[in-house]
Amino acid sequence: MTAHTAALTARARRLVCTGGPKEDSAWLEHVLGWTLVVVVAMFVTQLGLL
Repeated sequence: MTAHTAALTARARRLVCTGGPKEDSAWLEHVLGWTLVVVVAMFVTQLGLL
């Protein structure tokens, strides 16, 4: 791996970050994602779209 390839890889990893509180808190992001799914499902059910 050359220095140029390593720099591009590091830059790509920074661009792919989710912007969550921390990168090592995957469980928190997972729980918040499922909470959003439940809230949207409740909203759709209340509207009677499905």
